[in-house]
Amino acid sequence: MSEFRWNPLLDTWTMVATNRQHRPHLPKDYCPFCPRYNSALPNFKVLKYDNDFPVMTLVPSRTKQIKEKSPFFKTAEAVGKCEVILYSPHHTKQLYQLSDAHILKIVELWNDRFLELKKDKRIKYIFEFENRGEEVGVTMPHPHGQLYAYSFIPAKIKEELSNCKKYFQKHGRNLFADLNAAEKKNKERIVFENKSFVAYIPFFTDYPYGVFVVNKKLKGNITQFTLAEKIDLAVALKKITKAFDKIFDRPFPYMMCMHQTPLNEKRYADAENYYAFHIEFYPPLRSKDKMKYYAGSEMGAGAATNPLDVDACAAHLRKLIG
Repeated sequence: MSEFRWNPLLDTWTMVATNRQHRPHLPKDYCPFCPRYNSALPNFKVLKYDNDFPVMTLVPSRTKQIKEKSPFFKTAEAVGKCEVILYSPHHTKQLYQLSDAHILKIVELWNDRFLELKKDKRIKYIFEFENRGEEVGVTMPHPHGQLYAYSFIPAKIKEELSNCKKYFQKHGRNLFADLNAAEKKNKERIVFENKSFVAYIPFFTDYPYGVFVVNKKLKGNITQFTLAEKIDLAVALKKITKAFDKIFDRPFPYMMCMHQTPLNEKRYADAENYYAFHIEFYPPLRSKDKMKYYAGSEMGAGAATNPLDVDACAAHLRKLIG
């Protein structure tokens, strides 16, 4: 069963997908993303692969019939798309071990999937992301990311959009332009910069090594980047993820999340005035063998705590990037 259930307290949908209980968990002798195990896969360098256990589909099954009628028991069809983005046919290759040209192919695939999925007017938001490491729930170690195309605007994105719009209405400027300028003036938390992107650990982040990668021209989504900007993005991701593995001299788990403007939604038609494409990293390690958990205060109240000084973390990471 897959369906959306309305949460009136948070003004958003909870996605229910009972089929995900059947996902294989870190199989030792099989990988569906490896050509040597899966003969149905084409010869590829990078590849879009439809998720075998999707939360959403473009042709959803009917929602479960609720016996008791109530305005609080609101459901909707789980319309959307869930895709896997295979980075390489090689099972043990990490993102940063790929060539710049190869990572550019991944960026181009993100771009192409965005363009294709936006044609469906039911799709309101495209979220491209990567979960890396068992610590963040990875069930397949093969190098890959994912793409969720939602038929609604997810709650965190909606909150970011709302606050950015308020800032724009008050100051007449894009919040990300001013964040970039403030961090560049301060310099302490900048970890990497090239012509198109600036990467820093924000003053306010709740993750010790929670890097933001923000495009300098404040473009709304990945499809608006020039070839030069896509190359710069590929280089930035390679340098940052390579340095991550040096922080504690071990594979560094993270969630890498792309935030960009909504689509097919009139109320966000002007979002490019006040919002901008950026990547947020959520790495859960606070030391080599200690996790920063999202527990009572974080999950229950939404009040986050950062256990480390981000200025020191940024200096450390900047040195490792070189």
